[in-house]
Amino acid sequence: MIHSSDDKDSLIKKVMDTIPMLQKRFQMEDDEEKQWLRQNCSNPAILNFLEDSTVMMLHVIDAIGQLEPVNGTTISKKFGIPKGSVSKVTRKLLLKQIISIEFLPDNKKEVYFRTTLLGKEIFHLHEALHRRMNVGINQFLQKYNVEELLFVIGGLEDTLQASWINPESTAAQAEAERLSHSVEEDSETIETVGMNEIVEMLQQLDQRDLKKAKTILKDVFFTSFDV
Repeated sequence: MIHSSDDKDSLIKKVMDTIPMLQKRFQMEDDEEKQWLRQNCSNPAILNFLEDSTVMMLHVIDAIGQLEPVNGTTISKKFGIPKGSVSKVTRKLLLKQIISIEFLPDNKKEVYFRTTLLGKEIFHLHEALHRRMNVGINQFLQKYNVEELLFVIGGLEDTLQASWINPESTAAQAEAERLSHSVEEDSETIETVGMNEIVEMLQQLDQRDLKKAKTILKDVFFTSFDV
């Protein structure tokens, strides 16, 4: 089936119109998550924390719970959270006694974070939420076939690398990566061909000539000379 450029422009517009709706949907999902946490918790201290907590707070608690003891730099790198946000959130969590700090025996300058008993309870509750979400996500994606899932994965990976502000730089980067891979593959091919030719030549030599070749190769390529 042949589609006109008007069809493509119409579909692109539909995608662009859907993006703000998707953002709002994710914001609603955050509210649903907090609602689920409240419904599945009976600890008054946690319920009180959830009243004024943010999604970022829960993400930092989750990061600390997985990696503790852990410093702010590692949290930032592993979970893609800006260092400034990590510092700001950990200060709030310390005040609420959700996490504590400690120093390693061989490093008294670096601050490491651990969850308190209350923090551990929040962490495990949040883990249960994610297990529930994973089940729901899996059920949702089951309706797509393999080709459709591969297309979705490709689209999401491209989106992660894309810049809406400077799309030219995204295209240039993609082309540069493609050329780089092409050059590497060509280089590997040339190296393989050259190695095969050398091996074929050596296979034609008898034992005496092989010893001579070994001596020559050693003298030419593996002997260091003083200049």
